[in-house]
Amino acid sequence: MALTENQLITDIKSGKFKNVYLITGDENYSIDTISDCFEQYVVAEDFRDFDQTILYGRDVLMEDIITAAKRFPMMSEYQLIMVKEAQDIKKWDSLVAYLDNPQSRTVMVFCYRHKSMDKRTQVYKAIAKHGIVFESKKMYDNQVPMWIMSYVQENGYTISQRGAAIIAEAIGNDLSKIVNELSKVFIIQPKGTQITENTIEENIGISKDYNVFELQNAIGRKDVLRCNKIVNHFAANPKDNPIQAILPNLYAYFIKVMVYHQLDDKSKAASVLGVNTFFVKDYQQAASNYSLPKLASIIGYLKDADLKSKGLGNTGTITEGELLKELLFKILH
Repeated sequence: MALTENQLITDIKSGKFKNVYLITGDENYSIDTISDCFEQYVVAEDFRDFDQTILYGRDVLMEDIITAAKRFPMMSEYQLIMVKEAQDIKKWDSLVAYLDNPQSRTVMVFCYRHKSMDKRTQVYKAIAKHGIVFESKKMYDNQVPMWIMSYVQENGYTISQRGAAIIAEAIGNDLSKIVNELSKVFIIQPKGTQITENTIEENIGISKDYNVFELQNAIGRKDVLRCNKIVNHFAANPKDNPIQAILPNLYAYFIKVMVYHQLDDKSKAASVLGVNTFFVKDYQQAASNYSLPKLASIIGYLKDADLKSKGLGNTGTITEGELLKELLFKILH
């Protein structure tokens, strides 16, 4: 059974090391977190000049990495050989022979980003046999709000489900970007306090009142006045609210409303829709306000608006704001 990220980090902090690690996949935040943990816990800070080597795949040959790995640590129990951007290494073959008889006091870590190593290769099989392969995967969108809440709590703060949802809706599942934005709040916010929607708006730049999440809710409630206020704000600030970012979110939202409509067992809505249980009531309300035939028409309106936003079927005179207003009118009437 594969190790989870938390299990791997726990092992590193406990000094339970293997001779080789391949940290791979498309979630850069996880790769960075794990590599930082290796750098912090394998070699004590005072001895890192002697027993810690950081290399980059584009600048080094595998033979050079192995030569470094064969050395004995000078001042520490283990030495760390960290290879970042390991996907840029051209030839890996010589690693296979080294792993048959590795230096027992060397911890070798390969950070292999943006993709996964071919599992059919000898080198992958050798790493998996003698060490650990950890594959990071992008988080599903519905998991992001809970991850934000957990991350905020780990750092000594709290945040509401709504606040976490606003951040997730605006940024998506790019965890590195989320962490970077939250760090702005951590700098100015006292420990033990709640990160409010006002704080998010003032320090991250995501409006608590005028965002796609709020537009979806207003449309779902058929709150015409609120919908128009939000769309007018979007129209007045097109650079901050580009239609190319709004339409995919609305499309995904209405697809989920359609799915909710057709669920026989509504108690399973959260898992089927891939949303937090806190937000199921929003989809329930939207489903009560929009029939399936109307939803099918709305999907058509969204596809048409998407084509027009890309210059297809557009006369060339309609602005993004006017296109949004036209779309909203069709959805609500």
